[in-house]
Amino acid sequence: MYCIDDKDFPCSTSLTMRYIGGKWKAVILLHLIEKKRYSELRRECPAITERTLSLQLKELEEDGLVTRTVHTDKAPLKVDYELTKFGKTLIPLLMSIADWGKETAASNNRIKMKNMV
Repeated sequence: MYCIDDKDFPCSTSLTMRYIGGKWKAVILLHLIEKKRYSELRRECPAITERTLSLQLKELEEDGLVTRTVHTDKAPLKVDYELTKFGKTLIPLLMSIADWGKETAASNNRIKMKNMV
């Protein structure tokens, strides 16, 4: 049994999913392997609504996986996001998930790759 913030997790998998679970967190984290501006994330993740992206980034920041830097030296305001040292520990897992998806798509006749614009 594992416990974070007084919430119990029955196994290490459920603990991991506490951090990266949901429809978009793993996708966002994968895009943040390299530091990105908020606007870059919006362009790279067009299927995520702006509200959802903002909420997920806030949760990832609260969990200590992502850091947010606001640049106030020039207008317009610029915000960068990047993985923390703790967040970078997820890179091998995120890459494995991405590789599994590519291999599954390549070997499964039901999955088709679409051209992305």
